[in-house]
Amino acid sequence: MRRAVDAGELSVDPPERVVVTPPGAGGCGDYATNVALQLARPAGQPALRVADVLRGHLLDLDGIRDVSVTGPGFLNISLRAADADAGAQRLVEEILRRGERYGHADPGAPSRAVELRCRREPRALVHADVVARLLRAVHGDTVRIRCVGVSAGAGSGAGAGVSHAGPPPPPASAWADLLALPADISLTAADAPADVHFSADTPADTSPSADTPADVSPFAGTAADTSPSAGPRADASPSAAAPADVSPFADTPADLGPATTAPPDGNDTPATPVTLDIRPTPAVPAPAPPEGDLAEGRAPAGTPESDLLSLGPDAARWALLHPAPHDRPRPGRAYLVQRESNPLFRVRYAHARARALLRNAADLGFGPEPGPVDGPGARALLAVLADHPRVLDGAATHRAPDRLARHLVNVADAALPYLVTVLPLGEEKPSAAHRARLALAEAAGTVLAGGLSLLGIDAPDHL
Repeated sequence: MRRAVDAGELSVDPPERVVVTPPGAGGCGDYATNVALQLARPAGQPALRVADVLRGHLLDLDGIRDVSVTGPGFLNISLRAADADAGAQRLVEEILRRGERYGHADPGAPSRAVELRCRREPRALVHADVVARLLRAVHGDTVRIRCVGVSAGAGSGAGAGVSHAGPPPPPASAWADLLALPADISLTAADAPADVHFSADTPADTSPSADTPADVSPFAGTAADTSPSAGPRADASPSAAAPADVSPFADTPADLGPATTAPPDGNDTPATPVTLDIRPTPAVPAPAPPEGDLAEGRAPAGTPESDLLSLGPDAARWALLHPAPHDRPRPGRAYLVQRESNPLFRVRYAHARARALLRNAADLGFGPEPGPVDGPGARALLAVLADHPRVLDGAATHRAPDRLARHLVNVADAALPYLVTVLPLGEEKPSAAHRARLALAEAAGTVLAGGLSLLGIDAPDHL
């Protein structure tokens, strides 16, 4: 691009950053970019003309075999075979070296103090938990979660929200297991510690805990969620604090302690936290539960809450996270079906198959060793694995766990056809090609395990 500007072929200021991704539908080659479309207007030229100029300069670079222009001006870049093989090998080596932390922030990266605010209803709580994991892992942020809003008290009518005189009644133990939330999440002014937060270097507990606060009632505060102002904000930028006058919450708990967090460099000046609202469309329309069910912490039969309870922790979390924040989840038994129609099953099955291949290869006397891999199945899998850091960053930046969930489905769908080609067949002896294929399979399983861990979902080795 700079060469085109220096040669006088384009009159434009080159952007500081150019996004290069695997080709989409209708694309070709190893990588694609829409930079010509971005430069067309400031350059005062058609996008196809800009793409043609850039294509000529790209072909002069070492390692590039071909560049084609598709659609309105997308540049599709094909690498020479040797360079493509070397790049694939480096990618697999990086994934295996970093393990489930592939795509995470490097230690010592600049970080922020972030406070996430959400309502005390199941989907908002799970979304806030996963967004905290993403911000902490991908951006290295220090994250604190605070639940605000009103509680649906005993005896309140449908659609009405009133505050309890005291702490809300404890939920059923099944709900604590279902949400699988860290024990240090701030829930009420009465019960919360003076200053509770997720530290930047201590991962939140992903397993169901008996220490989950007793006041995580899935019914509390959901009545007010039916207002239009409680809509999702998945596309909002997290770089600016939310103005105080746009909060949809009708009530805010008392002070939960210091609202600032000391910066990681030890500076005495506390960092001002960025306040972000987590407002997915609730899983339930929020009618107040019958007084008897609320008092005993039970979900009324025949409601979405009871449907979630019947799914168990992993499927329930997936049911709340996989739909886009603005879509209303529809929990049902389909999330438990072990067949290809269930995306959660495909993701976990692909992970279990990758782990099984490692065990089978060990029985045959060989292990994974990154190297050149061939075939369209390998290229498709490498493309989605290379895209993993970008997806993590987008999910954290836009507070959209559904992006990660859909990406894991794409990884599984690319991995499953490839995994059947890994092991030797019949009397075939293990070779360097088999070891390289096994390394790629292990990398796919590692990415799936890391992504599921960020969603708070178990990744079993046996399924």
